[in-house]
Amino acid sequence: MQTRRFGKTNLLYSVFSLGTMRCLASAENTWETVSQAVRLGINHLETARGYGKSEEYLGLALQKGLGVTRDRLYITSKLPPTPDADQMRLWIDESLSRLQLNYLDCLAIHGINTWEHLSWVTDKNGCFAAIAEALTDGKIRHLGFSTHAPLEIILAAIATDLFEFVNLHYYYFFQRNQPAVQLAWEKDLGVFIISPADKGGLLYNPPETLSKLCAPFSPLELNYRFLLSDRRITTLSLGATNPLQLYDPLQMADSDYPLTGSEQEIFARLENHSQKILASDRCSQCYQCLPCPEEINIPEVLRLRNLAVAYNMNEYGKYRYRMFGNAGHWFPGSKGSHCTDCGECLPRCPEQLDIPTLLRDTHQRLNGSPRRRLWE
Repeated sequence: MQTRRFGKTNLLYSVFSLGTMRCLASAENTWETVSQAVRLGINHLETARGYGKSEEYLGLALQKGLGVTRDRLYITSKLPPTPDADQMRLWIDESLSRLQLNYLDCLAIHGINTWEHLSWVTDKNGCFAAIAEALTDGKIRHLGFSTHAPLEIILAAIATDLFEFVNLHYYYFFQRNQPAVQLAWEKDLGVFIISPADKGGLLYNPPETLSKLCAPFSPLELNYRFLLSDRRITTLSLGATNPLQLYDPLQMADSDYPLTGSEQEIFARLENHSQKILASDRCSQCYQCLPCPEEINIPEVLRLRNLAVAYNMNEYGKYRYRMFGNAGHWFPGSKGSHCTDCGECLPRCPEQLDIPTLLRDTHQRLNGSPRRRLWE
């Protein structure tokens, strides 16, 4: 498997990393999945305090043995931001205990999603004091952050120069965070892409319309190629629940060359199809409509509508839309049904979209039973 330098950490990561959030069926299942991933060339394993028994199960797998020495594996865990340094000290020690490790290669502050979260980290008397101690003591070797935040917060976090890497959302069907990828590259931060198969569009189970548009490639292959061809990106998260789910994605592990002419033609085909089908209702994701008095995340709501209408990505749209109002700062914003027709967004839209009508249409298409984050 190809490896890439993880920014200023100077760690050489495999281009796919195993995220263990979904390896929760049992300790044995975790060991089977992790050990197979390592045999197939993955050298970076990621977990988090918030992922149920993931740290505990990964610790047991490491003790059972994965066929390689510790210095050939990189382990990341994630801890939430907190204003309390003592709380962070306790969490660091608990994570190391559950993982049965003396040190973490990388610690990520898990979910710098709001300005308040960022302030907790930049406050030298807050959680960063405990992290600095852990770095000095060798309990942690490198510090980064993961984020589901608006672009402005991500850019501000990168600009603090406190971090060596960032975990973020960036995919073919969501390119809003491209400036953050670029700034991270310029500042020599490692870039870890969160869940490109799942958050990137449920691309392991694509609708027929999308599959036909992407032929002869699969939508998932194209998304992986979009990311792997970008040398600013270090590694992609692979969230397998069992060993069998490793094989298909890892067929792409050596496909990190520039986009071919055929691939570029398909991306152009997708763009042209979207423009044709959506016509004057297509949201270009300029974000000028914000802020909304009802806290509707208008661009994200309309992005999901774009995908549902243009490519029949209805299941993905429902999956994400139903999280509004149920996932807190991890997926902020109200549903389109909260629109009061105040009209504040209308003069700000350069495309003159009838935003209230499109919000109601999206709600009718995609609303259903509420959905929370996986580990909740």
